[in-house]
Amino acid sequence: MLKRKIRSFVRREGRITNSQKRALEELWDKFGIDKTVRVESKLIFERSAPLHLEIGFGMGHSLFELATQNRDDDYIGIEVHRPGVGRLLDEIDKSGITNLKIIKEDAIEVLQQQILPQSLDSVMLFFPDPWHKKKHNKRRIVQTTFVETIYEKLKPGGLFHLATDWEEYAHWMMEVMESNSGFKNSAGKGEFTPRPELKVRPNSKFEKRGERLGHGVWDLIFKKDNNG
Repeated sequence: MLKRKIRSFVRREGRITNSQKRALEELWDKFGIDKTVRVESKLIFERSAPLHLEIGFGMGHSLFELATQNRDDDYIGIEVHRPGVGRLLDEIDKSGITNLKIIKEDAIEVLQQQILPQSLDSVMLFFPDPWHKKKHNKRRIVQTTFVETIYEKLKPGGLFHLATDWEEYAHWMMEVMESNSGFKNSAGKGEFTPRPELKVRPNSKFEKRGERLGHGVWDLIFKKDNNG
């Protein structure tokens, strides 16, 4: 009997609007990347430019803002929830930007099967599910093997930027990241990064929710060793 794979996400589909449904049906071929496609900048964007990946973009507000503000860079977002994918597809189409594409698959599988080694300038993981109950910690996406995979996919000098509004998860992230000797903490060993400029990490609904609940927000930015 096959062992059931542990996933770091739950498909909470929620309500999907007519515009989101239309976008999924009509715009995927234009702005989506299918799981059979290897991610190569010149193939996907028809140019050579810095390439950034966001894992779990939610409804896509922050990622869309990043791509809009930084037209000279290219962005790929991974998300499994259809309402968020549909919303972002619709925003891309309305805006006319050409530097943002979407993958709607499990991020772990995408990293393993579609992303080429040393091809990414940065990876962003903002406000992932904290799986705060101890018995569910094994579902957290930030694990040793995950970080090793990110390291493999980043270019030398590439950045891995994480953020969370759960303090215990922030310290978990710090421990896992600093256990990988190939990464260097940009803020100094054991230190969290001060809140970056909005052009680096735009405000998100998770951050605003955390502020309302009195939560702090912790950023971690780690750089891949240039000898990597």
